[in-house]
Amino acid sequence: MTIERNPTRTVKIGTVSIGGGNPIAVQSMTATHTSDVDATVAQIEALTEAGADVVRIAVDSPRDAKALEEIRQRTSVNLAVDLQENYRLAEVVAPFVDKIRYNPGHLYHHEKTKPWQEKVEFIASVASQQDCAIRVGVNCGSVDPAQKEAFDQDDSISPMLASAWEHCELLDGLGFTNYCVSLKDSDPLKVIEVNRRFAEKRPDVPLHLGVTEAGIPPDGVIKTRVAFEQLISRGIGDTIRVSLTVPNDRKGEEIDAGRGILEDIANGRVRSVVNFNTDGLNIISCPSCSRVENEAFVQLAEDVKAMTNYAKEHSVTIAVMGCRVNGPGETDDADLGLWCGPKYVNLKKGPVELGRYEYDVILDHLKTELDIVIAEKQES
Repeated sequence: MTIERNPTRTVKIGTVSIGGGNPIAVQSMTATHTSDVDATVAQIEALTEAGADVVRIAVDSPRDAKALEEIRQRTSVNLAVDLQENYRLAEVVAPFVDKIRYNPGHLYHHEKTKPWQEKVEFIASVASQQDCAIRVGVNCGSVDPAQKEAFDQDDSISPMLASAWEHCELLDGLGFTNYCVSLKDSDPLKVIEVNRRFAEKRPDVPLHLGVTEAGIPPDGVIKTRVAFEQLISRGIGDTIRVSLTVPNDRKGEEIDAGRGILEDIANGRVRSVVNFNTDGLNIISCPSCSRVENEAFVQLAEDVKAMTNYAKEHSVTIAVMGCRVNGPGETDDADLGLWCGPKYVNLKKGPVELGRYEYDVILDHLKTELDIVIAEKQES
């Protein structure tokens, strides 16, 4: 099956080039603590053996940044770094990585009075000096607040697009073109729509595809397949990541799933349909990564799935998030949300905090609230 790809520019990420007709690259992210150099290097190598073209690492602190220097010395794999709130860490980590990912929504958290444009200019300057690519990572749960306020609250796609387009315009104006964009949501149908609309306006910009918080296999793979098949078969997408909630020793499943989906698309084995059924219980959970503050998060996601099986016919969304970075914001749109700290799990109903509970009792509290949500939906 020959697919006519979008005519994007080429973006160089170390030894891999995406866009410009190059093969679609497959990525994953480490789930180890970055400061644990031995464990992180071992997982990088394992992911590479599984077929990863690029491996992403989270850096949240100077300690992580220091560890990254040693990690770079011990591996030649194409590395991407995930910047969080402190955009200035770009200067510290850029010499040791091949791509920097920043989230436009997170640029407001550090040096709050400084315009985001100046922060992007700083990141682009650093990336240019160190020959790094950039990914503008737009995420449904942490959209630029200014853009979010500019649109109807029920429209989650337009703020993402507006944010992505204005960042592209700024980077182009700075003369920095070695960048790609990602627009991610936990709903595969929204992933299809937002990426399709972005590509219509900016077919020149390579796209990194992913369904954020896809969840536990096999459901997480199915959600991702729906989005990838509908986009890639239309020529949209230049690099991919399958985000699954799995233990550390099973991270290679993300690569296997991504490679399998690409192979099926290439051979015309497209299984999904555009009218993917989103009715019924929907559990979204973020992938295991180095930001997770308690590895019990992965088992909790499995336990939530098992406990809530009795409610599978009800249209309820439950979000299980593994860290303080994604947890607070990305549970807001779920009927019920859990975001996991080192010792406690925070329980939410939409944006409302209900309390925090120890891991061994959280399921009882979740079931109580789930029964209330089901009753409320039946009454409405």
